[in-house]
Amino acid sequence: MYVSETLGQFGARFPTQPVSPSVLHHAKRAVVDWYAALIAGYPMHPTPLLEAAMADDLDRGPARLALGRPATVKAAALIQGTASHTAEVDDIFKHAIYHPGAPTISAALAVGQQVDASGREFLQAVIVGYEISTRIGQILGRAHYQYWHNTGTVGTFGAAAAAACLLRLDATQFTHALCTSATFAAGLQQAFQMDSMSKPLHSGRAAEAGVAAALMARQGITGSLDVLEGKMGMGVAMGNAPDWAPVLADLGEVFNITEMTFKNHACCGHTFAPIDGALELQRTHGFTPAEIAHIEVATYGPALAVAGNPAPRTAAEARFSIPYVVSTALRCGSVRLAAFDAAQLHHPDTRALMEKVSLTVHPDLDRQFPGQRAAQVTIRLHSGQTLHFLQPTRKGDPDMPLTDADLQSKLEELATATLGAERLQAISSRLWQLETAPDLHFL
Repeated sequence: MYVSETLGQFGARFPTQPVSPSVLHHAKRAVVDWYAALIAGYPMHPTPLLEAAMADDLDRGPARLALGRPATVKAAALIQGTASHTAEVDDIFKHAIYHPGAPTISAALAVGQQVDASGREFLQAVIVGYEISTRIGQILGRAHYQYWHNTGTVGTFGAAAAAACLLRLDATQFTHALCTSATFAAGLQQAFQMDSMSKPLHSGRAAEAGVAAALMARQGITGSLDVLEGKMGMGVAMGNAPDWAPVLADLGEVFNITEMTFKNHACCGHTFAPIDGALELQRTHGFTPAEIAHIEVATYGPALAVAGNPAPRTAAEARFSIPYVVSTALRCGSVRLAAFDAAQLHHPDTRALMEKVSLTVHPDLDRQFPGQRAAQVTIRLHSGQTLHFLQPTRKGDPDMPLTDADLQSKLEELATATLGAERLQAISSRLWQLETAPDLHFL
């Protein structure tokens, strides 16, 4: 039996299986976090431009966009998959170097609204999408991430699996949805090595492509069953020809949705350990930015490859700049959305502090990636004192998790300005009780 077939059987069978309260609760946490990211990113480019580009698919159809506008299912998946990855506040499965929520939940909501799914059915689809995609992403791993943006590639499987679950595809159809997803998967790292709008579009395209693959499979369109492990399959073409057997180990017993990282900063996740380490040194020793002579951040290689930009010019570039976010954190005490406003982006004090930052690869921390995301932060003061701190993980990682209250606070911070406090309170209350919701019309 091919890997795709085993995953397809698991996905098709899942809606009939009992789900533990713990797994359901973690799925709700993922949805709450996704909704915060969706509303935060909705007014940001490229989402308004994308909405204009997709005008022919709007004001009709069974799905609804974040602020209530009708849309076709694929357009809703594309637009909301893009919006929820735009503000860089969406969740992470660190072992797959992957943001599952934006493509998976966006696809699930669009299809769930089409089929009039209940809240529990929606949550089951989200769990299936996370489980199948994170396992595939973990196998593809670091070799895949060197050139490919995993949220664009692996996210296609999350979207397809969630859609297939809600469409109640049988095992054969579900399998072919996954196989077609593999050949739809795309998203290049080079697309965000300089200022561009491509990165969030990867997530939106993954959501749209996954939905399309599931809809095609329902009509009998087939894919290649060996598309993952074949001699010219995804593992070879987009990775280092990995062993696919571990993707099936403990399938249905261990659920990766319980091991999510939820972001505590509004920027690239590779910058979090440096931010947290620098803030901890400042909290412990009480120095001001003016007292700093030099900052050294030693961390794993991919963090520097993705987020090592020493002189970002735009907000998009700044979110991927360790020098910028560490300097901003030390000057302002946090890195929230306001950190990327024009006034902050070019603040002379931040820019002066950035000149004092040096980045190096720490061999031990590099070997621990992607399972551990750590940074050694060293700050030398003008007084001559040198301070060191090893940040072993990131606040928001499973070993230092955000609480439910933290997630609610994040949602309120990111969404209140757009939705208003009263509407947001009504929506968030229903999100936290989603397993009892008769439908998804409130979203």
